[in-house]
Amino acid sequence: MSQSGAGIDLDKSLGYLLKEASSALRAAMEEVLRPLGMSVTHYACLELLAQRPGLSNSELARGAFVTRQTMNVLLKALERDGYVTRPAEAPVGKALPTRLTPRGRRSLEKATKAVRSVEVRMLAGMTETEQSDAFRILQSMIRSLRSGNDSA
Repeated sequence: MSQSGAGIDLDKSLGYLLKEASSALRAAMEEVLRPLGMSVTHYACLELLAQRPGLSNSELARGAFVTRQTMNVLLKALERDGYVTRPAEAPVGKALPTRLTPRGRRSLEKATKAVRSVEVRMLAGMTETEQSDAFRILQSMIRSLRSGNDSA
């Protein structure tokens, strides 16, 4: 609690706890991805492209929770290193649809196994019912926040 007594009690703040969990998850993912020469953002980009080939820079940035500028820098590096391909010119509009190369797919396979191991570790102390409940509750929180539902 803050010194004035008007702040949030961090020990009882669900938002703070979620942020702490997010930070711990990201650190654990970075730890298993680092030996593969990847960051969480690099992995997220490849995973998004595997599931939704042809996404634009803007769509990838939104999906990976980074700025367009950050994603543009990453895509240039991934293209240079042979993980993705983009056309020289946009087929429609300005967006350059990005696709995984065979090298990108192989790299993603290894990264996915590493990330899954982190998720298994994170959920190890929970029953299947608790895991299902956690998914349902988190999805509900996301829907509420995105819809602007602030009634408590």
